[in-house]
Amino acid sequence: MGTPEFAVPSLQALLDADPEIVGRVVGVVTQPDRPKGRGQQLAPPPIKVLAQQAGLPVLQPAKMKDPDFLDALRGWAPDVIAVTAFGRILPPVILDLPLMGCINVHGSLLPRYRGAAPIQWAIINGETETGITTMLMDPGLDTGPMLMRATVPIHPTDTAGDLAARLAPLGGRLLVETIVGLKNGTLSPTPQDHTQATLAPLLKKEDGMLDWKDDATALANRIRGLTPRPGAYTYHGEERWQIWRAQAASVGCAEAKPGTILEVTKDTLRIATGKGSLLIQEVQPASGKRLSVGQYLAGHPVAAGALLAPSPPPSPLLHPLQ
Repeated sequence: MGTPEFAVPSLQALLDADPEIVGRVVGVVTQPDRPKGRGQQLAPPPIKVLAQQAGLPVLQPAKMKDPDFLDALRGWAPDVIAVTAFGRILPPVILDLPLMGCINVHGSLLPRYRGAAPIQWAIINGETETGITTMLMDPGLDTGPMLMRATVPIHPTDTAGDLAARLAPLGGRLLVETIVGLKNGTLSPTPQDHTQATLAPLLKKEDGMLDWKDDATALANRIRGLTPRPGAYTYHGEERWQIWRAQAASVGCAEAKPGTILEVTKDTLRIATGKGSLLIQEVQPASGKRLSVGQYLAGHPVAAGALLAPSPPPSPLLHPLQ
Protein backbone atom coordinates (compact mmCIF):
# COMPACT_ATOMS: atom_id res chain seq x y z
CA MET A 1 0.00 0.00 0.00
CA GLY A 2 1.47 3.33 -1.09
CA THR A 3 0.76 6.38 -3.20
CA PRO A 4 3.44 9.03 -3.97
CA GLU A 5 6.94 8.85 -5.42
CA PHE A 6 8.35 8.20 -1.93
CA ALA A 7 6.63 4.79 -1.93
CA VAL A 8 8.04 3.65 -5.28
CA PRO A 9 11.43 2.41 -3.96
CA SER A 10 9.63 0.29 -1.35
CA LEU A 11 7.63 -1.54 -4.00
CA GLN A 12 10.66 -1.79 -6.29
CA ALA A 13 12.75 -3.29 -3.49
CA LEU A 14 10.10 -5.98 -2.92
CA LEU A 15 9.91 -6.69 -6.66
CA ASP A 16 13.71 -6.99 -6.88
CA ALA A 17 14.05 -9.22 -3.82
CA ASP A 18 14.27 -13.02 -4.03
CA PRO A 19 10.67 -14.26 -3.72
CA GLU A 20 11.91 -17.46 -2.10
CA ILE A 21 13.33 -15.38 0.76
CA VAL A 22 11.07 -12.33 1.01
CA GLY A 23 7.86 -13.50 -0.63
CA ARG A 24 5.91 -12.52 -3.73
CA VAL A 25 4.02 -9.27 -4.22
CA VAL A 26 0.43 -10.26 -5.00
CA GLY A 27 -1.13 -6.84 -5.40
CA VAL A 28 -0.96 -3.10 -4.78
CA VAL A 29 -3.40 -0.73 -3.08
CA THR A 30 -3.18 2.99 -3.77
CA GLN A 31 -5.35 6.08 -3.70
CA PRO A 32 -7.64 6.97 -6.62
CA ASP A 33 -6.32 8.86 -9.64
CA ARG A 34 -6.38 12.64 -9.08
CA PRO A 35 -6.58 15.68 -11.38
CA LYS A 36 -3.13 17.08 -12.08
CA GLY A 37 -1.49 19.97 -13.93
CA ARG A 38 -2.97 22.91 -15.73
CA GLY A 39 -5.40 20.75 -17.66
CA GLN A 40 -6.53 18.94 -14.49
CA GLN A 41 -6.46 15.61 -16.30
CA LEU A 42 -6.74 12.51 -14.14
CA ALA A 43 -3.28 11.10 -13.41
CA PRO A 44 -2.39 7.81 -11.71
CA PRO A 45 -0.35 7.80 -8.49
CA PRO A 46 3.35 6.96 -9.08
CA ILE A 47 2.98 3.64 -7.25
CA LYS A 48 0.19 2.60 -9.65
CA VAL A 49 2.42 3.28 -12.64
CA LEU A 50 5.10 0.93 -11.30
CA ALA A 51 2.52 -1.70 -10.33
CA GLN A 52 1.06 -1.73 -13.82
CA GLN A 53 4.52 -1.96 -15.37
CA ALA A 54 5.12 -5.00 -13.17
CA GLY A 55 1.81 -6.57 -14.18
CA LEU A 56 0.36 -6.42 -10.66
CA PRO A 57 -3.33 -6.01 -9.88
CA VAL A 58 -4.16 -2.60 -8.40
CA LEU A 59 -7.00 -1.62 -6.05
CA GLN A 60 -7.92 2.06 -5.59
CA PRO A 61 -10.66 2.22 -2.96
CA ALA A 62 -12.44 5.49 -2.27
CA LYS A 63 -13.18 4.22 1.24
CA MET A 64 -11.11 1.76 3.25
CA LYS A 65 -14.20 -0.07 4.56
CA ASP A 66 -15.78 -0.53 1.13
CA PRO A 67 -17.12 -4.15 1.11
CA ASP A 68 -15.99 -4.90 -2.44
CA PHE A 69 -12.48 -3.63 -1.68
CA LEU A 70 -12.27 -5.70 1.52
CA ASP A 71 -13.45 -8.81 -0.33
CA ALA A 72 -10.77 -8.30 -2.99
CA LEU A 73 -8.10 -7.76 -0.32
CA ARG A 74 -9.13 -10.96 1.49
CA GLY A 75 -8.94 -12.76 -1.84
CA TRP A 76 -5.23 -11.93 -2.07
CA ALA A 77 -4.75 -13.69 1.31
CA PRO A 78 -1.71 -11.58 2.24
CA ASP A 79 0.84 -12.83 4.77
CA VAL A 80 1.95 -9.23 5.30
CA ILE A 81 0.82 -5.79 4.14
CA ALA A 82 3.67 -3.33 3.58
CA VAL A 83 2.63 0.33 3.87
CA THR A 84 4.73 3.30 2.68
CA ALA A 85 3.22 6.79 2.43
CA PHE A 86 -0.22 5.43 1.63
CA GLY A 87 -2.02 8.47 3.03
CA ARG A 88 -4.97 6.64 4.55
CA ILE A 89 -5.73 5.33 8.05
CA LEU A 90 -6.11 1.54 8.06
CA PRO A 91 -9.13 0.30 10.04
CA PRO A 92 -8.80 -2.73 12.37
CA VAL A 93 -10.45 -5.00 9.78
CA ILE A 94 -7.37 -4.48 7.57
CA LEU A 95 -4.78 -4.35 10.35
CA ASP A 96 -5.96 -7.78 11.53
CA LEU A 97 -6.05 -9.36 8.08
CA PRO A 98 -2.43 -10.41 7.30
CA LEU A 99 -0.84 -13.24 9.27
CA MET A 100 2.36 -11.29 9.98
CA GLY A 101 0.64 -7.94 10.41
CA CYS A 102 0.96 -4.63 8.62
CA ILE A 103 4.46 -3.14 8.38
CA ASN A 104 4.83 0.62 7.96
CA VAL A 105 7.88 2.37 6.50
CA HIS A 106 7.98 5.75 8.28
CA GLY A 107 10.26 8.67 7.40
CA SER A 108 11.52 9.53 10.88
CA LEU A 109 13.21 8.07 13.94
CA LEU A 110 10.14 7.15 15.90
CA PRO A 111 8.69 8.07 18.32
CA ARG A 112 9.69 11.51 17.05
CA TYR A 113 7.69 13.03 14.20
CA ARG A 114 4.64 10.83 14.07
CA GLY A 115 2.26 11.88 11.33
CA ALA A 116 1.94 12.72 7.66
CA ALA A 117 4.89 15.10 7.18
CA PRO A 118 7.87 13.83 9.22
CA ILE A 119 10.54 14.80 6.68
CA GLN A 120 9.29 18.36 6.30
CA TRP A 121 8.90 19.03 10.03
CA ALA A 122 12.33 17.63 10.87
CA ILE A 123 13.89 20.23 8.55
CA ILE A 124 11.58 23.04 9.65
CA ASN A 125 12.56 22.37 13.26
CA GLY A 126 16.27 22.47 12.47
CA GLU A 127 17.07 18.80 13.16
CA THR A 128 20.50 17.57 12.07
CA GLU A 129 19.53 13.91 11.64
CA THR A 130 16.51 11.77 10.90
CA GLY A 131 15.96 8.35 9.38
CA ILE A 132 13.61 5.49 8.60
CA THR A 133 11.72 3.36 11.08
CA THR A 134 9.82 0.19 10.22
CA MET A 135 7.09 -0.76 12.66
CA LEU A 136 4.14 -3.05 13.18
CA MET A 137 1.03 -0.96 12.71
CA ASP A 138 -1.68 -0.62 15.35
CA PRO A 139 -4.84 1.54 15.40
CA GLY A 140 -2.90 4.60 16.62
CA LEU A 141 -1.08 7.24 14.56
CA ASP A 142 2.41 5.74 14.07
CA THR A 143 2.30 4.33 17.61
CA GLY A 144 3.02 0.66 16.90
CA PRO A 145 6.09 -1.26 18.09
CA MET A 146 9.30 -0.59 16.16
CA LEU A 147 11.11 -3.25 14.13
CA MET A 148 14.17 -1.61 12.53
CA ARG A 149 15.67 1.89 12.37
CA ALA A 150 18.36 3.55 10.25
CA THR A 151 19.75 7.06 10.73
CA VAL A 152 20.79 9.60 8.08
CA PRO A 153 22.19 13.13 8.49
CA ILE A 154 20.25 16.21 7.43
CA HIS A 155 22.63 18.43 5.48
CA PRO A 156 22.44 22.22 6.01
CA THR A 157 21.20 22.79 2.45
CA ASP A 158 18.77 19.84 2.26
CA THR A 159 15.24 20.58 1.15
CA ALA A 160 12.40 18.20 1.96
CA GLY A 161 12.65 16.95 -1.62
CA ASP A 162 16.39 16.28 -1.30
CA LEU A 163 15.97 14.42 1.97
CA ALA A 164 13.01 12.37 0.74
CA ALA A 165 15.04 11.27 -2.27
CA ARG A 166 17.69 9.84 0.07
CA LEU A 167 15.27 8.31 2.55
CA ALA A 168 12.99 6.56 0.05
CA PRO A 169 15.52 3.95 -1.20
CA LEU A 170 16.70 3.41 2.37
CA GLY A 171 13.09 2.68 3.28
CA GLY A 172 12.91 0.05 0.54
CA ARG A 173 16.06 -1.71 1.76
CA LEU A 174 14.91 -1.61 5.38
CA LEU A 175 11.48 -2.98 4.42
CA VAL A 176 13.05 -6.03 2.79
CA GLU A 177 15.35 -6.61 5.77
CA THR A 178 12.39 -6.25 8.13
CA ILE A 179 10.27 -8.85 6.33
CA VAL A 180 13.20 -11.27 6.20
CA GLY A 181 13.83 -10.78 9.92
CA LEU A 182 10.19 -11.38 10.80
CA LYS A 183 10.02 -14.52 8.65
CA ASN A 184 13.23 -15.86 10.18
CA GLY A 185 12.14 -15.04 13.71
CA THR A 186 15.28 -12.93 14.28
CA LEU A 187 13.44 -9.64 14.73
CA SER A 188 11.51 -8.67 17.86
CA PRO A 189 9.19 -5.65 18.04
CA THR A 190 10.26 -2.91 20.47
CA PRO A 191 7.55 -0.73 22.07
CA GLN A 192 7.88 3.00 21.51
CA ASP A 193 8.54 5.36 24.40
CA HIS A 194 5.38 7.40 24.06
CA THR A 195 6.70 10.09 26.42
CA GLN A 196 9.26 11.02 23.74
CA ALA A 197 6.70 11.34 20.93
CA THR A 198 6.37 14.46 18.79
CA LEU A 199 3.92 15.12 15.97
CA ALA A 200 4.40 16.01 12.30
CA PRO A 201 0.92 16.97 11.04
CA LEU A 202 0.01 17.36 7.41
CA LEU A 203 1.23 20.70 6.06
CA LYS A 204 -1.29 23.18 4.73
CA LYS A 205 -0.76 25.95 2.20
CA GLU A 206 -0.89 28.58 4.94
CA ASP A 207 2.04 26.90 6.73
CA GLY A 208 4.19 28.33 3.94
CA MET A 209 3.55 31.96 4.94
CA LEU A 210 6.83 33.55 6.02
CA ASP A 211 6.70 35.68 9.16
CA TRP A 212 9.65 38.05 8.86
CA LYS A 213 9.68 38.60 12.62
CA ASP A 214 11.15 35.08 12.95
CA ASP A 215 14.91 34.79 12.99
CA ALA A 216 16.79 34.17 9.75
CA THR A 217 17.74 30.57 10.55
CA ALA A 218 14.13 29.61 11.33
CA LEU A 219 12.99 31.20 8.06
CA ALA A 220 15.67 29.39 6.05
CA ASN A 221 14.69 26.08 7.67
CA ARG A 222 11.01 26.66 6.91
CA ILE A 223 11.78 27.38 3.27
CA ARG A 224 13.87 24.18 3.01
CA GLY A 225 11.23 22.11 4.77
CA LEU A 226 8.42 23.36 2.54
CA THR A 227 10.33 22.83 -0.73
CA PRO A 228 9.05 21.61 -3.12
CA ARG A 229 5.57 21.40 -1.55
CA PRO A 230 3.51 23.19 -0.36
CA GLY A 231 6.09 25.98 -0.80
CA ALA A 232 7.13 28.99 1.30
CA TYR A 233 5.84 32.36 0.19
CA THR A 234 5.77 36.09 0.82
CA TYR A 235 4.36 39.16 -0.93
CA HIS A 236 6.19 41.96 -2.70
CA GLY A 237 3.39 44.45 -2.94
CA GLU A 238 0.52 42.59 -4.56
CA GLU A 239 2.77 39.97 -6.17
CA ARG A 240 3.09 36.64 -4.44
CA TRP A 241 6.58 35.12 -4.43
CA GLN A 242 7.32 31.49 -3.71
CA ILE A 243 10.81 31.32 -2.22
CA TRP A 244 12.72 28.29 -3.50
CA ARG A 245 16.16 28.90 -2.09
CA ALA A 246 17.50 31.18 0.63
CA GLN A 247 20.33 31.34 3.12
CA ALA A 248 20.49 32.76 6.64
CA ALA A 249 23.05 35.46 7.40
CA SER A 250 24.03 36.60 10.88
CA VAL A 251 24.31 40.25 9.84
CA GLY A 252 21.05 42.15 10.06
CA CYS A 253 19.93 45.70 10.68
CA ALA A 254 18.46 46.46 14.09
CA GLU A 255 16.77 49.64 12.85
CA ALA A 256 15.00 47.99 9.91
CA LYS A 257 11.50 46.60 10.15
CA PRO A 258 11.41 42.81 9.57
CA GLY A 259 10.64 42.16 5.91
CA THR A 260 12.52 45.21 4.67
CA ILE A 261 14.67 44.62 1.59
CA LEU A 262 18.05 45.78 2.88
CA GLU A 263 20.13 45.18 -0.22
CA VAL A 264 19.66 44.23 -3.87
CA THR A 265 22.64 42.63 -5.62
CA LYS A 266 22.89 40.95 -9.01
CA ASP A 267 22.01 37.54 -7.55
CA THR A 268 20.49 38.00 -4.08
CA LEU A 269 17.99 40.00 -2.07
CA ARG A 270 18.95 40.58 1.57
CA ILE A 271 15.89 40.80 3.83
CA ALA A 272 15.71 42.04 7.43
CA THR A 273 14.36 39.46 9.89
CA GLY A 274 13.71 39.30 13.60
CA LYS A 275 17.34 38.28 14.04
CA GLY A 276 19.93 38.43 11.27
CA SER A 277 18.96 38.64 7.61
CA LEU A 278 17.88 36.25 4.88
CA LEU A 279 19.56 36.08 1.48
CA ILE A 280 16.91 35.11 -1.10
CA GLN A 281 18.44 33.33 -4.10
CA GLU A 282 15.52 31.83 -6.07
CA VAL A 283 11.94 33.03 -6.42
CA GLN A 284 8.86 32.19 -8.42
CA PRO A 285 6.19 34.82 -9.04
CA ALA A 286 2.62 33.58 -8.96
CA SER A 287 2.23 33.95 -12.72
CA GLY A 288 5.69 32.77 -13.74
CA LYS A 289 8.33 30.09 -13.39
CA ARG A 290 11.11 29.44 -10.92
CA LEU A 291 13.94 31.93 -11.43
CA SER A 292 17.24 32.89 -9.88
CA VAL A 293 17.09 36.34 -8.33
CA GLY A 294 19.36 37.56 -11.12
CA GLN A 295 16.93 36.31 -13.77
CA TYR A 296 13.97 37.81 -11.92
CA LEU A 297 15.64 41.22 -11.51
CA ALA A 298 16.35 41.38 -15.25
CA GLY A 299 12.65 41.93 -15.90
CA HIS A 300 11.28 43.06 -12.54
CA PRO A 301 12.86 46.04 -10.76
CA VAL A 302 13.09 45.63 -7.00
CA ALA A 303 14.25 48.49 -4.78
CA ALA A 304 16.01 48.42 -1.44
CA GLY A 305 13.71 49.75 1.26
CA ALA A 306 10.62 47.96 -0.06
CA LEU A 307 8.78 45.78 2.42
CA LEU A 308 7.94 42.10 2.03
CA ALA A 309 4.85 40.95 3.92
CA PRO A 310 2.95 37.73 4.72
CA SER A 311 -0.06 38.99 2.77
CA PRO A 312 -0.80 41.53 0.01
CA PRO A 313 -1.73 45.09 0.99
CA PRO A 314 -5.44 45.69 1.52
CA SER A 315 -7.41 46.98 -1.42
CA PRO A 316 -8.27 50.71 -1.19
CA LEU A 317 -11.79 51.38 0.00
CA LEU A 318 -14.20 52.32 -2.74
CA HIS A 319 -16.31 55.35 -1.87
CA PRO A 320 -19.74 55.72 -3.50
CA LEU A 321 -20.15 58.58 -5.92
CA GLN A 322 -21.74 61.65 -4.41
